[in-house]
Amino acid sequence: MKIPKHILVIRLSAMGDIAMTIPVLKSLSEEYPDMKFTILTRKFFAPIFEDLPNVSIFEADVEGKHKGIPGLKKLAKELKNEGIDAVADLHNVLRSKILKTCFKFYGIPVKQINKGRSGKKSLTRPNNKVFKQLKMTHQRYADVFDALGLPVDISSFDFLKKKTLSPEIRKITGKEPKKWLGIAPFAQHTSKVYPLDLMKEVLRQLEKNEQLQIFLFGGGATEKEILTEWEDQFSNVISMAGKISFKDELALISNLDAMLSMDSGNGHLAANFGIPVIIMWGLTHPFTGFAPYGQPKANNLIPDLKKYTKIPTSVYGKTVPEGYEDAMRTITPEMVVKKIEEVVL
Repeated sequence: MKIPKHILVIRLSAMGDIAMTIPVLKSLSEEYPDMKFTILTRKFFAPIFEDLPNVSIFEADVEGKHKGIPGLKKLAKELKNEGIDAVADLHNVLRSKILKTCFKFYGIPVKQINKGRSGKKSLTRPNNKVFKQLKMTHQRYADVFDALGLPVDISSFDFLKKKTLSPEIRKITGKEPKKWLGIAPFAQHTSKVYPLDLMKEVLRQLEKNEQLQIFLFGGGATEKEILTEWEDQFSNVISMAGKISFKDELALISNLDAMLSMDSGNGHLAANFGIPVIIMWGLTHPFTGFAPYGQPKANNLIPDLKKYTKIPTSVYGKTVPEGYEDAMRTITPEMVVKKIEEVVL
């Protein structure tokens, strides 16, 4: 196969999955500096890629002009006119499969991610579970480019550089010399969210440490309300929800000393900057291959697997077996605080 010069990379959502493309794309852009990469994604995610010199964004308006099969056909034609000569589909969902058919009609080769569904099914089934580490998603992405004739070694990924904080952020953070801890207490599925009463207890214990400044990350009206309430209750806590742009959030994350995250996007964003990330796993597990890049195993906080033997119950946290609603309560606030102190102080 002819080595391509302009690759379309498809990854429409979610934020964590998109953030996991960075170790691969940055390594590729450095190893193949004359190569051009166009990322098909949502406009909101554009700041994630802004530090990659030969990477540009093409907005997928899947709720507007690119909606449905007619819209996707129009999108494929628009992308063809961009001069792409190969496609790396890192999403492999119905939309990207329809686009694949269109690109094949145009004679443009497409390679799609192998999601390893059989291995994930064996890992997540309740009985006769094959409990072993699966291939990391970062490597699955890299394999797609290998299939296009662009092998890349992501083991030596050079982390993104720390960003300059804008005056708007500085007004919020202040200049007092403290250790900065980010906490992202929410996730798409409740089975991956640490019980809020226990997280509140974590904040109560951390308030005693005068060396810490805590920044809370979240979105949506309900999350913002909870985070604002915690900001009002604890002297060393600042909620960032709704206060700054996503671009400025990324800048703040790049300046943290550590991030405490659920199995969700903020952990991956922080990991791309080489920030130590403590991940609290619920009914998912790092063996599924979705752990943040380059983080030590010791930073994983996992429920009691002797008591909750069916974990991981699913890849994304959608499946909650009866009696597993309180699995994360086996991770005590004291365990969380101890890990934070080990990593940050």
